[in-house]
Amino acid sequence: MSAAPAARLEALTGLRGLAAWYVVFYHIRLTLTGLLPAPLIAVLAKGYLAVDLFFMLSGFVLWLNYGARFARPDAAMVGRFWWRRIARIWPLHAVVLAGFCGFVALLALTERDRAGYPLGELPLHLLLVQNWGFTSRLTWNHPAWSISAELGAYLLFPLVAWLTRREWSPAALIGGLAVLLTALHALFAAGGHRILGAEIVHLGLPRCLIEFTAGTLAARLWQHWHDHPAAARFAWLGGAGALATGVVGLALDLPETAWVPALLLQLLLGLALARGPIAARLARGPLHWLGEVSYSTYLCHFGLFIAFKLLLVDDELQLDALRLALFTAVLLIVSGLSHRWIELPAQRALNALGARARLRPGPA
Repeated sequence: MSAAPAARLEALTGLRGLAAWYVVFYHIRLTLTGLLPAPLIAVLAKGYLAVDLFFMLSGFVLWLNYGARFARPDAAMVGRFWWRRIARIWPLHAVVLAGFCGFVALLALTERDRAGYPLGELPLHLLLVQNWGFTSRLTWNHPAWSISAELGAYLLFPLVAWLTRREWSPAALIGGLAVLLTALHALFAAGGHRILGAEIVHLGLPRCLIEFTAGTLAARLWQHWHDHPAAARFAWLGGAGALATGVVGLALDLPETAWVPALLLQLLLGLALARGPIAARLARGPLHWLGEVSYSTYLCHFGLFIAFKLLLVDDELQLDALRLALFTAVLLIVSGLSHRWIELPAQRALNALGARARLRPGPA
C-alpha cells in the first residue's frame, strides 16, 4: 500500500475511537437520564451498533494488511498471523480479567452477590472462548464477548482469504456483500429478532463472522477505487448512500438487521475513500489518539464504571455533570496508561518471543 492511501486510512483510527466512546455511553446511559434529554438517551441506547462497526473495520484493516499474503499460505505464515493477533488482544484482556478477579474476591470477603461472576466460567474467559456458545448469559467483563467473537474471526481469516483469493470485480464484490448482509438479516429474522444486539451469547459469533467477512470485501472495493480519479465522488456517494439507507430504514420501520449493516458499510467505505476535512480531523490530533487507545477504552470502561459507581454514586444511580466529567477524565487516563504500559509492551514482548521461537534451531 502506498504512503498516501495509508495516510488517508488513518481516519479509520479516529472513527474507531469515536465508536469506542459510543459503547461507553451506551453502557452508562441509564445513569444519565437525569442529566440528558430522553431523545439523546434513545440515541445512546443504540450504542451496541458500534460493535458491528468494529467487526467490519477489523475485517477491512486485516484484509489490507494480510489478504494478499494468504493467496498462497503455509502453516508457518498462518501461525505467525494467529500469534500476532493473540499478542494484540489477549494481554490487556488478561490484566482486566485479573482486576475483575480481585473485585470478586472483595465481594466474597464482604459477603456480597457474585452471581455475575461464575468461577466455573472463568477458564472460558481466560481462553477468550466465552462467546462461542458455551454460556447462557454475559458474565465477568461483558464487553469482552466481542473480543471472543473476534478471536473466532481471526482463526478463520486465513481460510477465508485463501478461498476468496481470486480477483473480484467491483460488481462481484457488491454482490457478495449483498449476499452476506441478506444472510445476516435472515439469521436474526429466523429467531424473530429485529435488532443486532439480540441474543449475544448465541448470535454474537455468527454476527461477527459475517460482518468481519463483509469488511474484507469492502476493503477489496476500496483497493479498486481509492486511486480512481472519481474516488472523492465515491466517498460522497458512500455518505449519501448511508444517509438514504438510514432514512428509508427509519421511515419504513424496518428491522435494523435489514439496513443498519448496509449503512455502516457505506459509512466505512465512504470515510476510507474521503480526502476532505472530516477525514483529516479523524486522522490526526485528539480523535486519532482516541482511536489509538480505543482497545483499552473498550476493555477497561465496564469494570472501571462498576468501581466508580460503588465509590462515588449514591443509591439513585444518577451522574451529575461533575461526576460524568470525572469518570470521563479517569477513563481517558486509564486508557492512555494501559495502552502505553500494558498493551504495547506486552504486544512487543510476545511478538519478540514468537520471533525467537521461529529462529530457534530444531533437533538434528
